[in-house]
Amino acid sequence: MPTAAVIGCGDISTIHFSALATMDNAELVAVCDTDPGRLEAASAEHGVPGYADYLDMLQKVRPDVVHICTPHHLHASVAADCLERGANVILEKPLAHTLAEGRRLIEVAERSRAKIAVCFQNRYNATSQAMHELLDGGGLGQVMGASATVMWHREGSYYRSRPWRGTWAEGGGGLMMNQAIHTVDLLQWLVGDVAKVEGHASTRSLGGVIEVEDTAEFVAEHVNGARSVFYATLANAVNAPVTLDIVTEKATLSLRGDLTVTYADGTVDVVPERVAETGGRSYWGVSHELLIADFYNKLQDAAPFWIGPAEAGKSLAIIKDIYAQSYPEMTAQVR
Repeated sequence: MPTAAVIGCGDISTIHFSALATMDNAELVAVCDTDPGRLEAASAEHGVPGYADYLDMLQKVRPDVVHICTPHHLHASVAADCLERGANVILEKPLAHTLAEGRRLIEVAERSRAKIAVCFQNRYNATSQAMHELLDGGGLGQVMGASATVMWHREGSYYRSRPWRGTWAEGGGGLMMNQAIHTVDLLQWLVGDVAKVEGHASTRSLGGVIEVEDTAEFVAEHVNGARSVFYATLANAVNAPVTLDIVTEKATLSLRGDLTVTYADGTVDVVPERVAETGGRSYWGVSHELLIADFYNKLQDAAPFWIGPAEAGKSLAIIKDIYAQSYPEMTAQVR
């Protein structure tokens, strides 16, 4: 049975622990965190040894799979260290906090015999899978364009509780890197690779709290000729459902929690989304468990995992392009 360790015992780690607890083909054997309180709590709750130094943990425990749930600026370096030591990796998004770090991790992954997955779990949603199947099948004709919104709410306390979230140096960005990146990923995965993007990011409601953006918009030109428009903000009054509309020659696909497919002849199909079976915040989605289980089930496959660093780098590149356009005076920090 593969053994597992979790590096980073903050908020998002809870869903990784929950997923591992439901699996009969994985055994949690260690946890790691630099915060003594979080480390002690996680070690006691899960009954496994705790380590403050992940390199020490890798050497002494030698887990088969490492779940990386650290702040963004540690993602690429920790993942690279794990891969270079032969440990498989499940990495929380984003791939990295800079393009350079992302490229380095892609290179390390290509050389390594270990596997790596990046957590774009919303690709496993029932609605996302249905949309991809419909679009990939070709029966809907050419994709004309798409639109997406992320209308969420965050207060200053969210950032004060984890100060790294509101910084360029450790977060690598704000709204786009921490919340809207999942929708950016779905947009490019479903509609097609992006050839060109023009957009703007700014801080509209949290200027006294964070140095990164809380609002952003862009227009993307896809390689296949389709055009997408995107708007996201953390200044909304509530966490509204993510919206994603894709228009094709023969149908319109509208995601509002559930998926509604309206065909040109007036026929309407509805694909319901699943309900999350384990704990976690509603905006994390319902499919972390599916991605994690799929990764463990495919550990022995010869092929790389399908959502690896190169694939995850596509959304990172889009976001960093928007940052470069929005903050030209600080290119070193935003790229």
